[in-house]
Amino acid sequence: MHRLWLIFAQTVTVAVAVLFTLSTLKPEWLPSRGQRVVALQTAQPSEDGQPAPAGSYRDAARAALPSVVHIYTTQQVRQQRHPLFDDPIFRHFFGDRQDGETQRNSGLGSGVIVSQNGYILTNYHVIEAADDIQVSLNDGKTYRARTVGSDPESDLAVLRIDAKELPAITFGQVDNLRVGDVVLAIGNPFGVGQTVTMGIVSALGRSHLGINTFENFIQTDAAINPGNSGGALIDSVGNLVGINTAIYSRTGGNHGIGFAIPASSARSIMEQIIENGSVTRGWIGVEAQEITAELAESFGLPGTEGSLIAGVVRGSPADKAGIRPGDVLLSIDGKLVGDPQVMLDLIADLKPESHAAFRLRRDKSILELQVGIGKRPPLRNAE
Repeated sequence: MHRLWLIFAQTVTVAVAVLFTLSTLKPEWLPSRGQRVVALQTAQPSEDGQPAPAGSYRDAARAALPSVVHIYTTQQVRQQRHPLFDDPIFRHFFGDRQDGETQRNSGLGSGVIVSQNGYILTNYHVIEAADDIQVSLNDGKTYRARTVGSDPESDLAVLRIDAKELPAITFGQVDNLRVGDVVLAIGNPFGVGQTVTMGIVSALGRSHLGINTFENFIQTDAAINPGNSGGALIDSVGNLVGINTAIYSRTGGNHGIGFAIPASSARSIMEQIIENGSVTRGWIGVEAQEITAELAESFGLPGTEGSLIAGVVRGSPADKAGIRPGDVLLSIDGKLVGDPQVMLDLIADLKPESHAAFRLRRDKSILELQVGIGKRPPLRNAE
């Protein structure tokens, strides 16, 4: 046994000496740990036969690019008639002039193919008031699109083109998305052509931005510019996680703060539009106000939690249930109301013609009311 131990010790000593000599005199002969990792990462070739470099997202881009389209819109606008044309003296010398001439305004944006039979998801503001909508696919084919339906309060719209076997995108699991995850934004910024930018998820659940009525944005620093609206925000494997919608900018350019509607919300709204032509939301007919520290002190409230009812529409479900201005809404069906935006979202999620338990504070008392839920009116008539 002693002899075997000596042989083992001598072998290890020689091996360590050789390794030390090589690392000192010929280090290039020894692969580093980083090189071994790179070799493992690049061992699998991509679809075109070329191995993707370490850290590349070419496969994700390749999977999603065919599903993102360019949208071109035109709108006929009548120019305002100049006041001088109504002046009798002016008309005496220059003759009668017709009403203001018409001109065509054009716009551009992006969209995402969500089904093989021609449905395309985009932003409402991309196609708002458009007389003609043209959709250009990644392969260069162009189609005229029709509007299936839209939801201005979430800034989403669904288009359809007469085409089959289209490359529909795969929806990702937004619930698994976390701050710091890599995302890619795909669209047609400034009309230069299809472009991919990379960034990370900067924040989740962004609201109170004043962009839409209903807000629950993914914030990202992936470059989003005019023309990207309606395009895809994808994860690192090419699945759709958001619809690019807006940017925070004082100049109109990208400042690294972009917002996307989560794909889960967009899909739910899209399915309602395809099935019914519109989106149905709950409504009770109240105007709410955020409770500030000053208001809490003025009303003698113990804190700023809840939503202050500032007004009630006459004859609305809230009015019939006995809700009054000055009440503080604390919870709906056991879900806490943190502020007016939370209240709006909770009520909107309720099914019209159903009932919900509303917990309110009135003066020093706590009330429990059963409120019948109505159907939220279109945006132009909403409270």
